[in-house]
Amino acid sequence: MLMSTAERRGAPADDDMSEVEAPVTSEAPDRDVPVAGPGPGARASERQSGYRPLWSEEPARRRRLPDPVRTAAVRAVLVVAVTLILAMVAFLSTLAESWLAFPMVLASVAGTVVATWGVLDVWVTRQVWNQRHGVVSEPSSTARAMRRERRRARRQARTAERGRGRIGRRGGAGQLSHP
Repeated sequence: MLMSTAERRGAPADDDMSEVEAPVTSEAPDRDVPVAGPGPGARASERQSGYRPLWSEEPARRRRLPDPVRTAAVRAVLVVAVTLILAMVAFLSTLAESWLAFPMVLASVAGTVVATWGVLDVWVTRQVWNQRHGVVSEPSSTARAMRRERRRARRQARTAERGRGRIGRRGGAGQLSHP
């Protein structure tokens, strides 16, 4: 028996709707390729109804770009795409010996300049965003250990310096003879 979406989600189903039962086959209707059923981790209702999700959610691998950087990137991609189209039209017009070849060459040269500006704009916008909003910096364990070692050495040097200063200030305690 097939379950409606409302039944699967636990919502009350409409009484007016009649369910249509369709046979669940183990083969695709137009090919001789067997369809894999739900896996061993599937819920009982999914196994009974032959329900398979269309996609599975996966966590994002990378963080989303900030809005200004994404806007600059989209603009750059569009400009580069138009420039490539202009260059292709210029090339084909040149092969066809069309009057359109020279204006298209000029337009593709101008488009190349604008596309270069667009790509640089993405880079600069990203750098400005990182500088203004801060970047989480996680130094490697090696860098952290080296920094810790330098701090320890400075601390020991200060402690030794303080110790030598105390000996000199005590009066006669640190001197071998009095004047």
